[in-house]
Amino acid sequence: MIVAAEMTAGDLAAIVVAIASVVAVVLLVFAIVAISKTLTTLRLSIEQLRRETLPVIDELEKTVTQANADLARLEPLLESAGNVTQTVDSASSLAYLAFSNPVIKAIAFATGTAKAAKAFRGPKS
Repeated sequence: MIVAAEMTAGDLAAIVVAIASVVAVVLLVFAIVAISKTLTTLRLSIEQLRRETLPVIDELEKTVTQANADLARLEPLLESAGNVTQTVDSASSLAYLAFSNPVIKAIAFATGTAKAAKAFRGPKS
């Protein structure tokens, strides 16, 4: 015969607390394992990103350095081109001022002469 032992409320509370503690520990272990896997994946991703981006950054730095050197070489050429443009503008302005008045007068003279000659010849019948 089995004798049933009497359980008190304190014993029942202790069993409930023990079961809850075991469940909580198991959940914490699962959470720690999941976090550990996530951190490992993150660490690998960061390492891969570092391996891939550092050469790109080095290449970008070389490209920027080369571009700066090219710009330094082109700056005097651009200044020379600007000076040539100013000189040509000045020369064309002077040529316009020098030739426009006599050319206009010559065209006006030729037009007037043509009208006078036409008037001198008289109307055609």
